[in-house]
Amino acid sequence: MRVAVTGTPGTGKTTATEHLDTDLDIVHLNDVIQAEDLYTEVDEARDSKVADLDAVREWLDGREDVLVESHLSHLLDADRVVVLRCAPGELERRLLDRGESSEKAEENAESEVLDVILSEAVRDHGRSNVYEIDTTGRDPDAVADDVAAVLAGDREPSAGEVDFTEYL
Repeated sequence: MRVAVTGTPGTGKTTATEHLDTDLDIVHLNDVIQAEDLYTEVDEARDSKVADLDAVREWLDGREDVLVESHLSHLLDADRVVVLRCAPGELERRLLDRGESSEKAEENAESEVLDVILSEAVRDHGRSNVYEIDTTGRDPDAVADDVAAVLAGDREPSAGEVDFTEYL
């Protein structure tokens, strides 16, 4: 089984997967992209690397029983896609607290309110394979428990249940 845990930066993907008890191999994709030079360029304006998704797919080829964590993981093949969500105001605070620029924090908050990653996940994997989890104000262990429920098949697919449009 291949599972993608994705979401806008700051929604808690890394933290939740670090608290997750699973037999799946957990791949923190952003670390792999950095360590294996799986990027094509550095976007100076956004202070980020532009991932080479073909190279990432090749790196992942043949790996089974894996959970791939990244804001890009929904762009890869997966049996299930878990999209972590967070209220834009809290998301912006989380990003600022970890040292992101106010411009980057605001851009990510806007992406979250517009359901950018959720929409891409549903487009690429179908609604029946997407599981939306709201992390707003929640303990990482509780979020990890929700992810574990997805892995165990104890949670029904859900997409479009979280609504942050009031932020606009």
